[in-house]
Formats: sequence, C-alpha cells, structure tokens
Amino acid sequence: MRGAGRWDDGRGQDGRMEHENLMAGPPATYLPNNPDADAMLADRRDPAEVAAKFPAYPAAWAALAERAFGKGEVVQAYAYARTGYHRGLDQLRRAGWRGQGPIPWEHGPNRGFLRALHVLSQSAAAIGEDDEAERCRDFLRDSSAEAAAQLGD
Repeated sequence: MRGAGRWDDGRGQDGRMEHENLMAGPPATYLPNNPDADAMLADRRDPAEVAAKFPAYPAAWAALAERAFGKGEVVQAYAYARTGYHRGLDQLRRAGWRGQGPIPWEHGPNRGFLRALHVLSQSAAAIGEDDEAERCRDFLRDSSAEAAAQLGD
C-alpha cells in the first residue's frame, strides 16, 4: 500500500482503478479583496493617491494606465499598466496561480489585473512593441474570455 486506501497499482481498496481527471485544466485563481482601496476608487479619489497608499493594488495602476492612455500618454500608460500587471502577477502567484489557468473577470478583485493587462497590450502596440502586445492579448483571452469581451479585445 502507498497510502491509506490505495494499493501500489493505483487501485482503491475496492479493487477499482482510481483516476485523476487529467482533462480538467488548472483551477481558477482569485485575487484577494482590498475593501479600503476599493472604497477610495469608488469615492472617486485620484488613482495616484490610491496607488501611493496601496501600491500592490492592481486596480489603481489600471486606472492610472487607462487615464494616461485616454490622454494619448502612451509611454506613461505603458509604465502604469506594467506596474499593475506585475503587482497582479505577484498576488496571483501568492494565491496559487502557476502560470496558467482562468483568472475570472466575474471576481471583482481580478478586474484590476485584467484591465492592466489590457492597457499593457494597447500601449505596447502604440509604442511598436508588437510581440509584447500580442502576448498580452493572448494572455488576456486565455485568462478570461469575458474580460477580453468586456474590454473590447
């Protein structure tokens, strides 16, 4: 026996083979809530103030990136989006993400990361980083088809 209830050949105690679902993809990953930062953005506080108080909060960086991109400040948008993207990756890894799998748009805290990824794609394209823009678009679509649809990607 290898462990409680399993025989060396992979059979359970009842003699039937036990199988892991190999077709199931990795589980979805959910970023943690940050109610204080959410409240500041909901109260229309400047995203720069929110980012300064909560630098690990991707939604603040995404808001800064979106604002800069909307003004045509693509280099600033790229920098803000890249910061939000990397802050989000750090949190995704802490939440158990292993480089692939769903990051559902439906979970509010994931939206900041997904928005930053979207603006990173847009701003990368605007500065001629076509390979990075394509990788970011693919990453967004692979992570959340709903996010790609909502964000127009």
